[in-house]
Amino acid sequence: MSTILQISDTHIVPEGVLVSDRLDTATPFRRLVQRITDIRDQIGVLDAILISGDVSDDGSVESYQHFEEILAPLELPFYVIPGNHDAREPMRAAFCGDGYLPETGKLNWHRRIGDIHLIGLDTLIEGEKGGMLDALTLTYLDDALSSVGRDPVLLAVHHPPFKTGIRFMDDIGFKNSAELLEVLSGFNGELRIVCGHIHCMMTVSVGGHIAISAPSPSSCFTLDTRPNAPIGFMDIEGGCLLHKWDGGLQTVRIGPESGTGPFPF
Repeated sequence: MSTILQISDTHIVPEGVLVSDRLDTATPFRRLVQRITDIRDQIGVLDAILISGDVSDDGSVESYQHFEEILAPLELPFYVIPGNHDAREPMRAAFCGDGYLPETGKLNWHRRIGDIHLIGLDTLIEGEKGGMLDALTLTYLDDALSSVGRDPVLLAVHHPPFKTGIRFMDDIGFKNSAELLEVLSGFNGELRIVCGHIHCMMTVSVGGHIAISAPSPSSCFTLDTRPNAPIGFMDIEGGCLLHKWDGGLQTVRIGPESGTGPFPF
């Protein structure tokens, strides 16, 4: 069995700063880290943590340092991909010591975690909110998939390769998801696409593969499909996702609170 914890859209800023002058992202992230610590004997061994973009809200060196300090109590290897709020070079500099990020170019990487091949792709277009995969990244993915045989794959991108129905998020979504799906069409093994960006959990079938978006520890976007839906976030803590391979891929959402119980039936 192999298990990867996915945390997304932490939007950490330097200590003492609020996102949009109102949202404290560090405190709910600390609560989530404590929640995971408290239930580790219940959920079993964790092999690694995937952070699926928007690690930082402002791309600053200080924000990445703050992020590492909050995550440190879990004492697990972690792997990051950039989101539209991240900055590629500060992120590379912050996490280059772990050895999986390339020294130059897009932050694409491939690691085997137990039985799972974890592939992270860089959809960041710096200076824009939407995302895409350039030609070199698509080639990188094609080569990586060719090397894994029929082993299970978790493919991580920040921007969801599907429409969400949330208009203001779809307006800053994945610009060339069709090209991604064209590459994936040649892969016959078990593959799950995992992403972030929309601060809520959605499960969608795309190109014959399941795609799952992760919640954010500190905020969410409401599913509001009206053309005039208000643009903004809700200060609701969403938790994270747990991906397990045990002869098949299983994904479980871990909520931010445990509740009371269990009570006998």
